[in-house]
Amino acid sequence: MSARDVYHRHVRAALIRDGWEITHDPYTIPIGVDRVFVDLGAEAPIAAEKGDRRIAVEIKSFRGASDLHDFEQALGQFVFYRSLMSRHEPARTLYLAVSETVYQMTMQRPIAEIPLRDLSVALLVFDPDREEIVRWIP
Repeated sequence: MSARDVYHRHVRAALIRDGWEITHDPYTIPIGVDRVFVDLGAEAPIAAEKGDRRIAVEIKSFRGASDLHDFEQALGQFVFYRSLMSRHEPARTLYLAVSETVYQMTMQRPIAEIPLRDLSVALLVFDPDREEIVRWIP
């Protein structure tokens, strides 16, 4: 299992504040003898407005030397996890969690918007200081 992202506790707190119940920390995907670990798994309580939704969240801080390199790695990991999840638990939706700053500075650039749209990447944008979810982008 890899080290937790620097924003792990921030996203966890933001999800809880938004009414989600953390069910997995980390969310494990077993495939044969191998395992991969998505940062968090969460469910919306049935009585909640969100209905009976289950999600997994992969958190990325983009703290490397190049935001485009970080984006390439995050996108590859997201697609890999989503492919495995489609066989393990197809009803669970995978989200890529990024800070509002990363969203504004990287995800809204044409070079990122194109693959995000083409690959139907779901984003969870959060404010790490307030530990709040700013927006969900399906």
